[in-house]
Amino acid sequence: MKYLHTMVRVTDLDASVKFFCDVLGFTETRRYESEQGRFTLVFVASDESPDCPVELTYNWDPEEYDEGRNFGHLAYEVDNIYEYCQMLMDNGVTINRPPREGRMAFIRTPDNISIELLQKGDNLPVQEPWKSMENIGKW
Repeated sequence: MKYLHTMVRVTDLDASVKFFCDVLGFTETRRYESEQGRFTLVFVASDESPDCPVELTYNWDPEEYDEGRNFGHLAYEVDNIYEYCQMLMDNGVTINRPPREGRMAFIRTPDNISIELLQKGDNLPVQEPWKSMENIGKW
């Protein structure tokens, strides 16, 4: 399993990018906007740890975040999302958002911290029983 990033929600994207880049010295490594999802993602990383970015998530519709809501999740890349989720289930872990499309799943730690699991490389072909779980854990 490879660590990918940590996500935090921000209310002022420009101020947050300025803080991370201008004040802390991070570099913006990529940016993604979703018109349909109504959000912008900006990844920033320090020059010393370019492979450990912070994902700044800006939701276009205003929302107030308390200290528990602004922290999003930890993200890890796995070799086979289906096999990994099956191993977790075999060990009593609930898959909160199953990997229906062969790409992404979410679980929670015993302390309710969200962990995103992402398929390494391209999505795996959609397969059962995961496909039938489409109404479980929608985000």
